[in-house]
Amino acid sequence: MARGTDARGPVRIRALLTLLPTLLVPLFLLLASLFASATTTWAAEPESAQAAHLAARLRTNPVHVTDQLPREIPRSTAPEFAELAKRTGVPTYVLVLPPQRGDDRELLGAVHDELGRDGLYVLVDGVGVTEAAAFGVRAPVEDALTVTTYELPYDAGPLRSMERFAEVVAQGSAKAAARADAAREKYADDDPPAQYIGPTDRDNQSFLTGILLAAVPLSLLLVTAYVRRWRGRRPGAARPGAARPAWGRPWLAPALALLAAGGIALTATLLFDQTRSSAAPAPTAADLSARVDRVAAGLAKDPVYEDPESRSVLEAGQSNRLRERIRSFARSAGGGPVYVALVPQLSEDESAADPELFAASVHERLGRAGVYVVADPHDGFITVLNHGLRLDSTRLYFDLPEPIAYGDDAADEADDHLLGERLDRLMTYLDDSPRTAEPEHPSAPAPASDPVSETTLRPLFSGDFWPGLLLGAFAAVVLLTLVAGALGIAGAVIRRRNPEPLPTELLPYTAPTEPSAAYLLMVARSELRTLVRDMGRGEVDDPAARARLRDCADAALLLVDRDPGRLDDAATAPQDPAILVAVTLLARAGRAALAGELNDLCCGVNPLHGPARTRRHVRVAPEGPHRRMLPVCAECQDTAVVEPRTIPTLLLRLPGGEGAPYYETEGPLSAVPQDIPRLIAAVRDWAAATGTTGTTGTTGTPGTTALADPPAPA
Repeated sequence: MARGTDARGPVRIRALLTLLPTLLVPLFLLLASLFASATTTWAAEPESAQAAHLAARLRTNPVHVTDQLPREIPRSTAPEFAELAKRTGVPTYVLVLPPQRGDDRELLGAVHDELGRDGLYVLVDGVGVTEAAAFGVRAPVEDALTVTTYELPYDAGPLRSMERFAEVVAQGSAKAAARADAAREKYADDDPPAQYIGPTDRDNQSFLTGILLAAVPLSLLLVTAYVRRWRGRRPGAARPGAARPAWGRPWLAPALALLAAGGIALTATLLFDQTRSSAAPAPTAADLSARVDRVAAGLAKDPVYEDPESRSVLEAGQSNRLRERIRSFARSAGGGPVYVALVPQLSEDESAADPELFAASVHERLGRAGVYVVADPHDGFITVLNHGLRLDSTRLYFDLPEPIAYGDDAADEADDHLLGERLDRLMTYLDDSPRTAEPEHPSAPAPASDPVSETTLRPLFSGDFWPGLLLGAFAAVVLLTLVAGALGIAGAVIRRRNPEPLPTELLPYTAPTEPSAAYLLMVARSELRTLVRDMGRGEVDDPAARARLRDCADAALLLVDRDPGRLDDAATAPQDPAILVAVTLLARAGRAALAGELNDLCCGVNPLHGPARTRRHVRVAPEGPHRRMLPVCAECQDTAVVEPRTIPTLLLRLPGGEGAPYYETEGPLSAVPQDIPRLIAAVRDWAAATGTTGTTGTTGTPGTTALADPPAPA
């Protein structure tokens, strides 16, 4: 029996070992299933709580606008979003929320599951429509998102983005697809131009307007005045009594400057007509206080407040431990209440992303002393402020360890920024903080900027407009300098190509004794051109002077076949040097008559010296008693008295004249030693003898053409 019993024992053990895997495998699978279920439940819990809250809001109203973006999307815009949602043609639920950390499409799916209603679910943030999903309805969601993304500028704003999205959805699938393809093709490389400008752009507009408003009118005044003065200083310019052309009226430049200033100001006002830098509507006082009221009401019930519109960053165990430590700190010596607000701090919120201002506002609304902790679930930053407890506020604010305040590398990589662990360490830091004799309070934070003035552009004629005026005035002066330099260069070139006649008093010192043909042509061209020009500008009072002017001009033009332009080219100009000298003498006599001077004599030694002072006998040959009565200028008269033997060397000798004095050459110059009227008559006789055509002149000599009398004074 004993051996039989012993034999059955190993058999039973082997049987149990054989059945053991069969029993353990189901048990292992059951445990794994329970663990996975627990893990999934914990992972989905943050999003489920957020989705449940949002679904509850949509159950009350199909449009939910967050209270966390009052500077960009005030809650008061909810009716406008509701009106736009009706245009889609399908049941539409709109969530206007701050930017989310998780997947937007998963959030919409979770909200739909919680709400249990089919329709088009749209998610909007501070920029525009970011995601949409259709559940149980037909809607071209992807095409509508594409059109909204491509067609609108980045600053169009959420309302306009929602409007475009609803418009495309209402068009139907076919039209929406075609429009999406067209938008991709049109804006594949370039985005649509921005709809709004910023403060810097307005400063640039003001600066440019100031420059133009000062530079253009001032340039007109300065340049016109300078050009008028430059023209008046030129030789041969119109005399003060002469009639001015229309452009020379003194009132014209100020009138044009005034018109230019008015035109620039009006054009700038119409062109730079922007008044706002953003599409954000102006928030109401209720919009700006809604979130603070909500957080304060939540902290009045629970010292730990998590934003229900954001994914939870605290596990249930962490939340319970944090509350227990807060209660423990409140019971400690010198301790007190601690209020933890896990709320995003955004530039579009009422505090403009200032956690100190947000904490101060919540403290003021709650009206309780304590340590106020603002933990941002988006970036993980923690801000601690002591409002009324006997704690060292400086240590809490300035000496808070960085791993607690900002987190370390592990916190940056974690989705929840390890806020649960860091808040627990913060409570330890509070427990260890030294107590003070009196309650302490932080300094009052700076108020947030006014949301209306923040998006309102400054007037165009302000700011950088005034520096622009100064720069415009400087630019006008620079332009005047450039114009003056250009006119100076142009005048020098013109004088070189078409020199003005020299003043009469300089002629004896500059006229050569044996001039070249080129020199004689240049002087004749200059003198005749100046005479013709001045005859159209001046007025002659004396009838005798008018007659002399007419006769001199008529005779001078007769020598060039009535065409002063012949002197512009050496090929068409008269080839006889005597003719060129005669043209010069007659033109000078005509200009003298135009000035009211009747000089009958010109220097007989060298007619190019100009008018003669008197007549006297002068030596005309270096040897022998060869003398002749000649009119002489002042310089030649002095020379005839002091050095009479040098007079023969001063006699004018023409090119090709073989050294003979000018009055011995053929042509009209033989009459020069007599007087100007004889020279005029000699020119007419020469013209008749050479067959020059023309009409009858003042003396009735055939072959001449009389010029019209110069204008007499009115």
